[in-house]
Amino acid sequence: MMEGLVVSQRQQAGRGDSRAVLAGRQALAGKRRGLRAVLPFLGPSMIAAIAYVDPGNFATNIESGSEFGYNLLWVVLAANLMAMVIQNLSAKLGLATGKNLPELCREHLPAWLSAVLWVVAEVAAMATDVAEFLGASLALHLMIHIPLFTAALITGVVTYLILMLDHLGFRPLELFIGALLGVIALCYLAETVLSRPDWGLVVHHAVTPWMGNQESVMLAVGIIGATVMPHAVYLHSGLTQRRIVPRNPEEAVRIYRFQRVDVLSAMIVAGLVNMAMMYMSAATFHGAGYTGIASIDEAYRTLQPLLGPAAAWVFLISLLASGLSSSAVGTMAGQVIMQGFVGFHIPVWVRRVVTMLPTLVIIGAGIDPMHALVLSQVVLSLALPAPLLTLVWFTRNRKLMGPLVNRPWVTGVALVISLVVLTLNGVYLGLTLAGRA
Repeated sequence: MMEGLVVSQRQQAGRGDSRAVLAGRQALAGKRRGLRAVLPFLGPSMIAAIAYVDPGNFATNIESGSEFGYNLLWVVLAANLMAMVIQNLSAKLGLATGKNLPELCREHLPAWLSAVLWVVAEVAAMATDVAEFLGASLALHLMIHIPLFTAALITGVVTYLILMLDHLGFRPLELFIGALLGVIALCYLAETVLSRPDWGLVVHHAVTPWMGNQESVMLAVGIIGATVMPHAVYLHSGLTQRRIVPRNPEEAVRIYRFQRVDVLSAMIVAGLVNMAMMYMSAATFHGAGYTGIASIDEAYRTLQPLLGPAAAWVFLISLLASGLSSSAVGTMAGQVIMQGFVGFHIPVWVRRVVTMLPTLVIIGAGIDPMHALVLSQVVLSLALPAPLLTLVWFTRNRKLMGPLVNRPWVTGVALVISLVVLTLNGVYLGLTLAGRA
């Protein structure tokens, strides 16, 4: 069972969450109506949604927008629609079974397969942490002009302090992460006003599929890897498994209805932010002829003469909020993955230190941070089929899911999503192996 990051209902009630749990019980009993009924159930998806607006998204969206303008907006929209389906299934799995996806893999799959899935999940978690740590470190480095290595160490300390909010219960951490998501959204609202995108082109390319050359294929795969995140799939089931525990099948169905509002609202916010990242880059960089913007540092410095210092600082604030929050969420996901797959608990601070090491090595070796960010997103996309396929497999199992089992059409949609991801990954690998990517 998970310790620390996911605690029992009784522990939650004794650690500052009793009001949220009581409000949830009142909503289930019909004593709260409208928005007041929904509020106690909002939160898990806000945490999961941070994974969808992490620095990896900044990297892929900035490069895609500057290089190809508005053309890849349809990939962003498609990826976020996929995310809604996937995160909804993950949240439902935790609610219906009282267990998270890694725990179910360990209990119901052959030992060798569970071990393979664990290794893949850990690789994905490390790739995730590279993007998140580098993003926050770059923001601090550009803001206060300290060495990148020092900024990375500060990022590690701050994210650990954020994680300590968990000792106060699930609600303070949900509210804090949700507030950071709000900061990111407000920053990109400001960037939208400042960049003045062509709304006709935004709408057209959001619904018109386009795939140009090998580079655009790699970026499309990276966008999906940066948007539909493996660690978020694993984590969401852990966030809902013991939050407000249903006492009977009828309550499970009612909680699930509230959860769907949580997933939909959080994923809409994340999707709009992702769209804004790309069309801001398209309008500002591609529109001005700066088609070679391939680093966050370069994006920041180019924003200043094009849109002014305010736009550049808003960009850095959003990047810092994204890096710090997503790094904390990534550590939470790492705990869920390790404890679920192997039943082995390590202190959060140990996990935080270990997952910092790849980023520190990249910085110390002088590797281009932007290149590492984009490649990390491709790794995530290649790792994504494993949690997707197991998630679909378990959520279609009536014995496990009870009244929350997938309807056949839901399973069909989820399998189509998995097929799309596998196809894009196959195309990318083929181009790479042929030496043309």
